[in-house]
Formats: sequence, C-alpha cells, structure tokens
Amino acid sequence: MAKVEIYTKFLCPYCTRAKAVLAAHGAEVTEYDITLGGPKRAEMLARSGGRTTVPQIFIDGRHIGGCDDLLALERAGGLAPLLAGAA
Repeated sequence: MAKVEIYTKFLCPYCTRAKAVLAAHGAEVTEYDITLGGPKRAEMLARSGGRTTVPQIFIDGRHIGGCDDLLALERAGGLAPLLAGAA
C-alpha cells in the first residue's frame, strides 16, 4: 500500500470528505493537523507549491492536491491503482 499523507485543519469538511474517501479505499493515512500553523504548515506550503488550502494530499510523495482533485482522480479510476502502488 502506498504512503498517504494529508495536511488538515480542525472541522474542515473537505478534509473529512477526503479522509473518508481514502479510508473507503483502505488507505492508511498520516495526518498532519496545521490548524495552528507552525512548521508543518510551512512544510505543506513548500511541498504543495504554495497552495494554502486544506486538505493537501500526497501519495508516495506525489502531490495530488485537495479534496476536489482527489475526487476527480477517483472518478477517473486513477486513485485505486495509485494507492496500490501500481501507478
């Protein structure tokens, strides 16, 4: 299974939706809560090319984007192979 990382904020509905989609695929997710900012927020900004919205999702180090990007990837049939490490 691929390494999945997600940067989130407290009570973010998009974060909740993205985590639910990943869980439905059986992905084990490492979550970084950046509600209060700090070094993990700076890390997210650097890794995502300056994107400030949450969630920001990475699979095996590849930047997927936010919740809408994740859902589009799933609809296109690309999420399951990526999570399996086949893509």
